Amino acid sequence: MKTHEILQLLEEWAPLQYAEDFDNTGLLTGDANAELTGVLIAHDTLEKTVEEAMAEGCNLIVSFHPIIFSGLKRLTGQDYVQRTVIKALQNGISIYAMHTALDNRLYGISGKMAEVLGLQDVKVLIPQSQVIKKLNVYVPVEHADQVRQALFDAGAGEIGNYAQCSFNVEGTGTYLPGEGAQPAIGEVGKWQREPEVCITVYFERHLERKVLNAMWQVHPYEEVAYEVISLNNEHAGVGLGVYGHLPGEFSLDDFLKKIKSVFHTENIRYSDYRGESIRKVALLGGSGAFAIDAARRVKADALVTSDLKYHDFFKGGNDLLLADIGHYESERYTKNLIYDYLTKKMINIAAPEKGLKIILSKVDTNPIKNYH
Repeated sequence: MKTHEILQLLEEWAPLQYAEDFDNTGLLTGDANAELTGVLIAHDTLEKTVEEAMAEGCNLIVSFHPIIFSGLKRLTGQDYVQRTVIKALQNGISIYAMHTALDNRLYGISGKMAEVLGLQDVKVLIPQSQVIKKLNVYVPVEHADQVRQALFDAGAGEIGNYAQCSFNVEGTGTYLPGEGAQPAIGEVGKWQREPEVCITVYFERHLERKVLNAMWQVHPYEEVAYEVISLNNEHAGVGLGVYGHLPGEFSLDDFLKKIKSVFHTENIRYSDYRGESIRKVALLGGSGAFAIDAARRVKADALVTSDLKYHDFFKGGNDLLLADIGHYESERYTKNLIYDYLTKKMINIAAPEKGLKIILSKVDTNPIKNYH
């Protein structure tokens, strides 16, 4: 297999278009056309991660965090980032980072937190807008079914739990083929009236090229009349953080014990919560102070996240528990999430028979130690 084949699978799941503007996701080092020897799934890419990939015979590291976050102006080995990149380049190892592209998926990082915590009725906490696009395309009536199906096959027409959604309006199209035209219906120099259907479908923005290519391939007209419109609608399945309900009500003490156990954290910093119980919980893996207002909007009893500063804890007041469980701890299941997704995909395309191995990194990259 080629590197780009694996990357395509990852980007079907976590499109890079959904990463935050500040982020640096995608292929950071290496050749997308290189022949793969193996894939190492890691939380962070450090020198020891590259060494592990070398020992395991893997020439692609799929990492959650990007080792190159801001621009590199030189490669002289003066810091851990440069040393890691140099070692990867010297040994022909590609590095791919998912980060907020995966964060922004409902069943991404925060969704995995919800799964291990046992939350029910899980929804996105801060939905992204301008993710959905609308296509209007005008098609001769007798070709409408074919074009509509092609759009569905390309991923258009999915709204929540519903598939193959479209709106169709019949009307009359008119046109006059000029010199040099090759009309599928009608003749050059003769005005044409044609019964047509306006097919309207919605799709996620990362599918635009795929959807339009499918339309062009099956549409009978030489010149296709269509419109692509960007919408401000929020997408219920794309955005940062999640919220949901615990299977029962928890006291403050019992809830803190539960998250300490589930996320294997040695220390929890929390706000002065005075509520009677905790049932509705918001989660955001990684740094999540910006989600406090969103947690209030959904009337959550608690927000579990990390990297809260001193003054952030005042924002919880007495009615919203803010629990900082540690950055690494909030994301500790991330590499397992990526590994599980990729191994299932590989089984479907018979990757083991092709000799491709996928390995879960055993390296602990948490830079924070606790003194007891």
